[in-house]
Amino acid sequence: MMGKYSNIAIVASFFGLWLDSFFSNQIQIILGFSFIFSFGILHGANDLLLIENKNNKKNTSFFIKTLIIYILIVILSAILFYFLPWFALFLFIIVSAFHFGEQQWKELIGLYPNWICNSIGFSYGLFILLLLFIFHTSEVENIIFEITKIRMPTFYLPLLFKIFGSAFFIIVVYTYYIYKRLREKILKELFYLIVFTIIFKTSSLIWGFSLYFILWHSIPSILEQMNYLYGEYSLQNFKSYCKTALVYWIISIIGIILLYYIFKDKQIFNAIFFSFLAAITFPHAFVITKMFNNKK
Repeated sequence: MMGKYSNIAIVASFFGLWLDSFFSNQIQIILGFSFIFSFGILHGANDLLLIENKNNKKNTSFFIKTLIIYILIVILSAILFYFLPWFALFLFIIVSAFHFGEQQWKELIGLYPNWICNSIGFSYGLFILLLLFIFHTSEVENIIFEITKIRMPTFYLPLLFKIFGSAFFIIVVYTYYIYKRLREKILKELFYLIVFTIIFKTSSLIWGFSLYFILWHSIPSILEQMNYLYGEYSLQNFKSYCKTALVYWIISIIGIILLYYIFKDKQIFNAIFFSFLAAITFPHAFVITKMFNNKK
């Protein structure tokens, strides 16, 4: 199923690039955020169900306890982004890189040493983010400045890309020669990087990220979660997945809309908005890691 989906994702990605030529930058931003707020948030809206399934606990007290932990993470993330925005943003990127890479290399978990799984997954995810950043340097630098009030020198992103890109390919070359069974997987992922390069280079920052985030991360994650929760992929199971996620998805969307209308003209909005995304990403990445380990 996942192998067939990769072919669909490739076709959909280039179809998205074709649509790119018909939309203005403003329309791309609107559509990009619409996709992120739909499938993007949906893929993390069933975290509580995944936790309950892993621990075989369905009682109300366990649900309330887990929900309180989530709320505390939201509060702590907001505090961190407000008082230490540079550190919070750094942590957000690191966690996101690990999460993205883990999704792409999930087949390795439990079959190969942890340091191989973690190093190749993290370096791959970080390379994808830096690949996106390097094609939109000025926009990324402006976003970083809006959040942290720190103006990055223009050579930082290209330098980071070269350093971590080199580290990633050293790890890949080592893994390719040591683990022969992974050679087909490595070549396939390197081909996907070529696809990502074309997407990021020829599209705007938000549109390029949304194509990757939805087609290559969120939807595959939803499929993995469906298989974990219900045992197979099916339209009925997808309906069940959406039904259980609906309340949390609606709460998230309402929260984002309220934040926008309350703080859209204030500098604090960026900190609060990213803390909201981080609050979703931090626990979600932890839950998905536990899900993959539990499956193995």
